[in-house]
Amino acid sequence: MIEWIDLPVLGAAALLSAFIGSVAGSGGSTVLLPVLVLYFGIRDAVPIITIANLAANLSRSVINRGEIVYPVVGWFTLGTVPASVLGAWLFTATPPEILTRLLGGLLISLVVWRRVRQLGLSPPRSRSAAWFLPLGTLFGFLEGLMGSVGPLMAPFFLAHGLMRGAYIGTDAFVTSVMQAIKLGVFGGARLVGPGILAAGLTLVPFMVLGTMLGKKMLHRVSDSVFSILLELVLVAAGLNFLIGG
Repeated sequence: MIEWIDLPVLGAAALLSAFIGSVAGSGGSTVLLPVLVLYFGIRDAVPIITIANLAANLSRSVINRGEIVYPVVGWFTLGTVPASVLGAWLFTATPPEILTRLLGGLLISLVVWRRVRQLGLSPPRSRSAAWFLPLGTLFGFLEGLMGSVGPLMAPFFLAHGLMRGAYIGTDAFVTSVMQAIKLGVFGGARLVGPGILAAGLTLVPFMVLGTMLGKKMLHRVSDSVFSILLELVLVAAGLNFLIGG
């Protein structure tokens, strides 16, 4: 459970997380998760952020329900269900120090991925929704094990032609499925107690406010400055987790 003395810092981190997600389209969780790890340790941080993100993604999928591309959802979910269960189960069985180093590697990998995309190396455009079966398997496993895979998924949805509400709604829907499965496994492993549930729900209002602010500030933030600051934060957190475990 979040103590009142910690609420300003964690609330600000959640607000910033949602703000970044609104401005950049994805990546907000990669900012909030390291902060939660510092306060709670990775074993509690991942369930907490999963609860908060599930609430946020469900609301986005409801708001954009008319634009969701259900063939993509169907194929993606077919691959992601068993893979998410496996990834979440491995999370419950892996020592915390290994999980922390895996998180550090993931954060640095996200920065490398952003730079690779800027070189024009993006996934080829595909009109076949069946391609999302293996993608759902891959990202379902990564989401179950670690989470924060939104920035890795985004290029594949965009390459399929999903834009604006279609991208936001479809991405939010499949992410909600992955996070719900993960929480189910965590609940079975008794990793989601009343304190964890309360902590996750406490962050939800801050994330909603951050989303609203992000929409208003979308065109007032320099893309170059924003990207550099975000990547510096991710690299610093990633190195800290890789070295310190």
